[in-house]
Amino acid sequence: MRLKLFAAAAGVCLLAALPAAQNSKQLQVFASILDASGAPAKTVVPDDIRLMENGADAKVTKVEPVNWPVKLQILLDNGVGIGAQIVQQLKNGVKALIDAMPENLEVTLVSTAPQPRFLAKPTTERAVVQKGIDLLAPDTGAGRFVESLAEATQRIERDKGDYFPVVISVATTSGDTNVRDSDVERMMKRLQARPTTVHVILFNGGTNSSASGGSNQTQIGLSVTQFTGGKFENINSATRIAPLLTEWGNEVSTMVQRQSNQFRVTADRPAGASGDIGKITMGAKSPLVLSGLSFDGRIR
Repeated sequence: MRLKLFAAAAGVCLLAALPAAQNSKQLQVFASILDASGAPAKTVVPDDIRLMENGADAKVTKVEPVNWPVKLQILLDNGVGIGAQIVQQLKNGVKALIDAMPENLEVTLVSTAPQPRFLAKPTTERAVVQKGIDLLAPDTGAGRFVESLAEATQRIERDKGDYFPVVISVATTSGDTNVRDSDVERMMKRLQARPTTVHVILFNGGTNSSASGGSNQTQIGLSVTQFTGGKFENINSATRIAPLLTEWGNEVSTMVQRQSNQFRVTADRPAGASGDIGKITMGAKSPLVLSGLSFDGRIR
């Protein structure tokens, strides 16, 4: 089941799966709302919002600020698919990515060859993250893209706090020749249970690329990024790694600010509305501006 969610005032259209929290009498959405200066709004009350379902007014009963942090996991293939000569370019890209992030962002750094290993456990200390980047070294084994991503989703599942998870994986087409469907299904269920944004760079220019592993990683990389609203880039030039990570760092930094400052809007559905949630249209009173709308708080 897929639902259309429209933010007409901002010219935004999003598709999202209906979470279990929705019921036949109420609906709940997450809204990113900006003030006249373009900064996240500090205060929003029910009268500031008009919410409609299928063109009929829904009564807004509650508007709650959602100031949840974003937590970032970075997964780095340091194996034969990258090669020793490219590791420094990878380090430079990760450093640029981190430099673009807010100072208080929690970061986890993991290398994936010959198996997933912490370079830096979850921390907000930049010096610790930098030390982890320095520890990244080439390995003769193959990177474990699927295994590292599965472990990342497991860490998200076990962390019961309120936050928005983001995963950035730099993978290669080497490794992961044997992938169990059950492992992928478990990973996708975790991504559904805790709205997570996953971005993937897949490098296929190494001399030790595996056709089988590349097929697995391409398919799974596309699946997780499309499902979570993330980005997927398949590249064959190592010189693209650092610029892409720099670009994504700037984009994720902007997303972090917006995603960490949202409002959860609860409304009574229009009279007679029942069953599946229909087309949702929302607007905000001037000078407030609606810049994003979702069922799960995930900024796309």
